Order: sequence, then C-alpha cells, then structure tokens
Amino acid sequence: MHNNSSYFFTEEHQLFREGLRRFLEKEVVPHIDTWEKEGRIPKEIWKKMGAQGYFGLHFSEAYGGSEADFWYSVVFLEELARCYSGGFAIAPTAHLYMASAYLANVGSEFLKQKYLTKAIAGEWIASIAITEPSAGSDVANIRTTARREGDFYIVNGSKIFITNAVYGDFLITVVKTNPEKGTAGVSLLVIDRHAEGVSANKLNKLGWHASDTAELYFDNVKVPVENLIGEEGKGFYYLMGGLQLERLVGAVGAVAGAEFALQHTLQYMSEREAFGRKINQFQVLRHRIADLASQIEATKYFIYHVCRLHNDKQYAVKEASMAKLLATELSDKTMYQCLQMFGGYGYIEDYKIARMFRDSRIGTIGGGTSEIMREIIAKMVVDDVQYQSAMGHSGDSAAANPSNEKASLQDLTQLIGNKLAGNSKKIGNTIKFVFGEQGVLFLDGLNNTVSNDDLQADCTVKIDLSDFKALMGGKLNPMNAMMSGKLQIDGDMSVAMKLQTVFN
Repeated sequence: MHNNSSYFFTEEHQLFREGLRRFLEKEVVPHIDTWEKEGRIPKEIWKKMGAQGYFGLHFSEAYGGSEADFWYSVVFLEELARCYSGGFAIAPTAHLYMASAYLANVGSEFLKQKYLTKAIAGEWIASIAITEPSAGSDVANIRTTARREGDFYIVNGSKIFITNAVYGDFLITVVKTNPEKGTAGVSLLVIDRHAEGVSANKLNKLGWHASDTAELYFDNVKVPVENLIGEEGKGFYYLMGGLQLERLVGAVGAVAGAEFALQHTLQYMSEREAFGRKINQFQVLRHRIADLASQIEATKYFIYHVCRLHNDKQYAVKEASMAKLLATELSDKTMYQCLQMFGGYGYIEDYKIARMFRDSRIGTIGGGTSEIMREIIAKMVVDDVQYQSAMGHSGDSAAANPSNEKASLQDLTQLIGNKLAGNSKKIGNTIKFVFGEQGVLFLDGLNNTVSNDDLQADCTVKIDLSDFKALMGGKLNPMNAMMSGKLQIDGDMSVAMKLQTVFN
C-alpha cells in the first residue's frame, strides 16, 4: 500500500500494519499452498492470531479486545488480502466481522463471557449461519425453526454456504421462533457446532479452497434459551444492521485484493519478454494497466470515505452498498485482465493469479449479490426514501418536520391531510394506522382525506408513533420497517405496497 494515506492512517496504524505483515509472512504465507490443498486451516494459527490481539481489534477490553478504531480493521483486512488466498482471508473475516460482532453488539453478558471471550482469544472459531437452500438474500423466507420447549429451543432445518462451519466451534444461527409472524418472528441463536443433532457436509467449491464451507443440518437440536442473542423476534432487525459492516469489510478486501493482484501482475510484466522486449512496454497492455490502476485508486478512496463514515458511527447503508458493488465487480474485472497478462501461465494452478481469479468470483455473490446491492441503491436513489436534507433545521416547525420527537399525532394528521389534499393521485384504498394507546390515524385513499376516527379499513398497520415519525421524515424505509417487524400489517397486503405513496 502507498504511504500517502496519512489522511486516514496514523503512524500507529502504520506500525500495526508492519507488525501484522511480518506475522502473516512468517506464520501464514509459507503455508497457504498446503492449506489450499488440504482444504483446512489449522486451529493453531487462530490461537496465534488471538494471542496477538487480531481478533479483538474493535471489541471491548472487558472481553479481551482493544477497542481500536475502525482503521485498524481496514489495515487488518488489507493485509489479509496480501496473502493471495481468499480462502484464508474469509475465515478470520467471517469470524470477526460477520459472526462475533452480533455477540458484542446485542449478546447478553452470559454469551459474551462464554463465547465472545473465546472468540477474541482465538480459542473458538465463529460462523454466521444465514443462507438456506431456498433462501439466500431473501432472509425473510428462511425455514429453519426454533420451537420453545421449557428451558430449550428445539431447532430443525438446514443452512448452506456457511464459512467455518466444518471446523469451527459455534454458529450464530438465524431461525424462525415464530414462523407465523414473518420477519417479526426471526431470531438469532448461538448453537454449538458439535451439539447433538448438528451435522455438516463439506462443500467442494470453485474457489476459497483453504476455507471450510458447509451445508448444515439441524435435527431436533436442543439449544438453551440463554443462547438467544438479544430479544426474540428481533433477529431480522439485528441482521439489517450487521449486514452493512459485512458489506463494507467485503469491499475493503475486494479492492485490496485487486490492488495486490495488479502489483503482482506488474512484477510479472517487468520480467516477461515477448518479441524481444518486456511485455510492460506494449502500449495496449500499458493502457489496460492504466485503466485498472485508475479505477482501483478511485474505488479505494471512495471505500476509505465509507470507512470514515462507519468509524464516525454513521449508518451508511447506501454508501456501504455502493462500496460493495463497486469493489467486488472491479475485483472480478481486475483478476480477469491480470490473468490475461500471464497468458497460458495464468491458466496454471501453480501461479497465484489463477487462485486469485477463482477466489474473486464469490465477491459479487456473498454478503448480498450485486443485484441486491443495486436494488438497495435504487430504492434510496430513485425512490428518495432516505433524503433528509429538509429535516432538522432550527426553523422547522413540528408539522414541517414530522421526525421531530415533539410532533403530536394531531400534527402528523394535519401534515398528511395537507399532502393528500394537494395530490391528484388517489391510493384507492383505506388504511388505518394503530399507535397503541396513543390513538389511530385513518387514511381514506378513496377521497384523499385523513382523520383520527377508529374505522374499519382495507389494511391495518400497527406501528409505534416514533417509528411512524421516522417514516414520515424519511429516516426509516417502509420496506425495511416491515421486514424488521417495526411495522406490522393486517389485511390486504397489496394495499401495504402502496405505503410509499403516503410517505413521499
């Protein structure tokens, strides 16, 4: 990496990078080929990484972490990419940022003491089990169930494409504790990998050969109720927050992998001769390198911008989705072009570029496909659901700023009435919003009027008044609110799909 990134990285970050690089060059890089062939990374390396503090970078000191800023994690992810093995890099990445993070953020003290401390120490390896054979990015349709029986949940179902699930120690598992409630019935459980009734089938993958990836089966697995992460029914809500970090770390790793692949290729081009000269002197190849270098540099610094937002505790959904989309697509393009520079040698497994080419391909699939990223971005850019530029100014009244905590139900009723009165388009249905003891809001979409009368409607929406204000202020996406259980719908679901009209 260049040393001109001092805007983001301090001298302490650089010292950390140098120490980490020396560790990886001694303990990891010499063994990569063996681990790739064996399809397994030995437990000893995780203990060594834990002893160095690499698994506790951003976790609390109370559990063995160091509470470092996010830029240490950026350094960590970039140096993992330098090992030229996506299979190695994904294992600690999944352990640290995709699984253990849920324990740190919403786990009970019991779970933190039992599992998080061992995860930070590298004694136990964590896995995140979301995807199922019939539900990938569509998390709302998972079928694995957890039925409460006394002091235990009885878990049945299956998962697929789960990293660290063959040789790991525990699983952060997405289950349905109440299948009838849809996303509001999703919960997270910690399941011991070797508990009775848990079995795994190791998958034979195109790439990531060093890592273990499994199809999991749960057959009447007894899980203690204290292994519930956070609150029952809030699992989907927790996932929506955690996935942003997963996508951001995926972006960091992808663009770093592309940069190191380009460096590796440039070294080869400076040594390889054709037609009496080094191939880095052919204009067509030089210009191809120039294009890739420009795109990698631009993407890297956009990702650094998103990392800064994350480090500043901003929930940058749009930016993280953009980063993941741009970086993983660029990584695929870079690996393809770099392999071409190697000619026939690029097709030989003994050359690192062949492995990097294979390993990169999963980037646009895992953690949310490129298609899902584009849809998230489109909702925010095309539908304007996150625009907040008109909110929060000192001169705004409660009615002009419905996200204001002081805005009353009457203020909101008046505001919606004014908006509907000036709208020539009619929803065509009646919708009732129920705010518990705080009252109701009845929207007559046939006549574009609104009242606080408790009448029968085509669709009834149950929601907290504070969340309703967030919807009106553009701070909460209606679809996300529905999927996270903050917004519950009874009646005609087709009417619910028109809610966007109300809030824009």
